[in-house]
Amino acid sequence: MPAGTLDVPSPDILIRPARADDLPGIVHVFMGDDGSPKGDVWNEETRPLYEEAMARVLADANQRLLIVEKDGAVIGTCQVTFIPGLVARGRLRAKLESVHVRPEWRGHGIGEKLVRHAIGVAREGGARIVELSSNKSRLAAHRFYVRLGFSQSHEGFKLEL
Repeated sequence: MPAGTLDVPSPDILIRPARADDLPGIVHVFMGDDGSPKGDVWNEETRPLYEEAMARVLADANQRLLIVEKDGAVIGTCQVTFIPGLVARGRLRAKLESVHVRPEWRGHGIGEKLVRHAIGVAREGGARIVELSSNKSRLAAHRFYVRLGFSQSHEGFKLEL
């Protein structure tokens, strides 16, 4: 099996590393996420911005961008970011970012398979801890992550620049 691929019980579902040509499908997954505060939209104006961002992600050795594919369509995505640090004697950390599944595919086990696969990618990459953040208003997502074994151990902060 190729590295970064998951043998999911359903033969028409594949979790794999993203490629540049997956970009429109990935953005459409974000667009389907109701209430996205980022205003994600795929059009000729936004396309160059997304292409530049995708090139940066794919070129960065500390990034693993994953997609869930069904019948050739992107239905989910997750980015695993490896963060080297000094704390805990240099423990490598992995952060799960932008975990999204198209709304019509939620509740079918796709998100769980994706997150478990991302945890495996983090482990294979040498990470000893996996963290993520979730919008405070997404209570169902919080219950989902707790069910997968994550603890709500920290309070998150951000500052838009």
